[in-house]
Amino acid sequence: MSRVLVALGGNALEPAHGAGTWAEATTEMRRTAKSLAAVVAEGHELVLTHGNGPQVGNLLREAELAAREVPMPPMYVAGAESEGEIGFLIAQELSSALRRAGVPRAVVPVISRTEVDRRDPAFRNPSKPVGRFYSAAEARTLVRERGWVLRPDPHRGGWRRVVPSPLPRRWLEGSAVRAALDAGLADRCVFVVAGGGGIPVARNGSGGWTGVDAVIDKDRGAALVGRQLRCDSLVIVTDVPGAAVGFGTPRQRWLGVVSVRELQRYLDAGEFAAGSMRPKVEAVLDFVRAGGRRAVITDVGSLRRGIRGEAGTRVPSPRVRSPRLPTGGASRRR
Repeated sequence: MSRVLVALGGNALEPAHGAGTWAEATTEMRRTAKSLAAVVAEGHELVLTHGNGPQVGNLLREAELAAREVPMPPMYVAGAESEGEIGFLIAQELSSALRRAGVPRAVVPVISRTEVDRRDPAFRNPSKPVGRFYSAAEARTLVRERGWVLRPDPHRGGWRRVVPSPLPRRWLEGSAVRAALDAGLADRCVFVVAGGGGIPVARNGSGGWTGVDAVIDKDRGAALVGRQLRCDSLVIVTDVPGAAVGFGTPRQRWLGVVSVRELQRYLDAGEFAAGSMRPKVEAVLDFVRAGGRRAVITDVGSLRRGIRGEAGTRVPSPRVRSPRLPTGGASRRR
C-alpha cells in the first residue's frame, strides 16, 4: 500500500469566483471528495492537508467588524478556527463519498501546530498580505493602536496588513499521526492535518509553545508533513493541470515527467510565479530531495490519473527509476 499525501488548494474547497457561501463550499468539496474516495478505493493510504487563505481572511474580517462587542482574537486563533471549519467540511463530504465508494473510513481532522523559529529572517521583514485593504488614515490608526505592519499596494490601491511567512520547522502532532498510520489505522481512518500549513507556534521561555501571528506557506507545510509521515508521494492539487514553462505566453508548455535537475533549472530561470506556482515547485523539490519517492502537481479532475503517473507534472526521486505510481501493493517505509 502506498502512502499518499494530497494537499488541497483553495479551488478544491470553494469556486474561484463564487460568493463564498457554505453551500458553494459544500458543492465544491463534494466533487473533490469523489476523486479522493477513488484514490482510497485503489488501495492507497490517504492523508490530506489543505489551504485556508480565504477562510482566515473572512474570519479576520468578522472579528474586525465585531471588535466593539467581542474582543478580537490573535491571527493564529483564526488559523485554528479555519482548521476546524474546513476539517468539518472535508469530514462531512469525504466520509459520505468513501461510504459510497465501498471503502468506509472515519475522517479525522487534527488541529495541528507547526513550529517556527523566531530568529527566522521573515520576522524582520513581514511580506505576506492578509485581510482587506485600508485607507491611509485607517492604516495609520492600525499601526498606532494595534502595532500592525501595513504596506501600500501600488496596483490595487490602499494599504494592507503584512505578516511574516517563516519556514516551517516541525509539525508537533506529526509523530502521533505517524504512529497511528504505522500501526495500521489507515485501513480505518483518513487524517486531515496541518491546514493552512499549521497554526504557527514558537518556543517560549518555559519550554512550551506560544502562538505567533504569521502565515506558513501551505505547500511548504505539505512537504514537511509528507516528510514527517514518510509518505511515498506528495500530490499538490491546484486549479491548473500541472506546472508549465512560458505560462500564459505563446511558448507555454505543460510539464509532464520532469527530473529534479530540470525542474530546478526552470525554477532558477524564473519560470514560476511567486505566490502561485513557485512555492508548489519548491515544495515538490523539497519533498523528493528529502527522500519522497515522487511528487505530482495537478488539478482535481486529474487527481487519480496523476497518482497513476498518467497526468500532471510528475517529479520522481533521483533514486527512483520509474515515474509511475503504484496502484497498490507494499510501500517502502524509509
